[in-house]
Amino acid sequence: MSGPSVWQRALRLLARREHSRAELAHKLAPHGTPEEIEETLSRLERTGLLSDERCARAFVAARAERSGRHLLEMRLRERGLDDALIDEVLDALEAESSEVERAAALWRKRFGTPPADAKEWARQARFLAGRGFSPSIVTRLLRDPPEALAEPFPDTEP
Repeated sequence: MSGPSVWQRALRLLARREHSRAELAHKLAPHGTPEEIEETLSRLERTGLLSDERCARAFVAARAERSGRHLLEMRLRERGLDDALIDEVLDALEAESSEVERAAALWRKRFGTPPADAKEWARQARFLAGRGFSPSIVTRLLRDPPEALAEPFPDTEP
């Protein structure tokens, strides 16, 4: 008795989470011929079950709150997504909330108080940089902690 078909394996993988075409091709490679895999991927795209754009948007939506543009961009590239699609999705994210706002919210949640000395400044900077925020945003945030951003929605005052 043989194992699941390439189609069944692909459906199982997509049931767990969104995958890019490149990711799915890589995961299916040991289980079928290149022709079978190509046909399966094309069929999945035609039926709307596989979409690089949906994969990118889902990935960014799940991680945007705690990741900067640099990290998101790197992780999307690892998933084999097209540079134009990556830029489009990240630009849409930037339209929703700026990277500075996301960095400030993450900083507030993790630390909440300005660094007291150089050692603490370095620790906070490493944390933010490790989450993919640019050095200019990290420096700006730690130099002038976001007192103005203390309210989550400053535009909704009564």
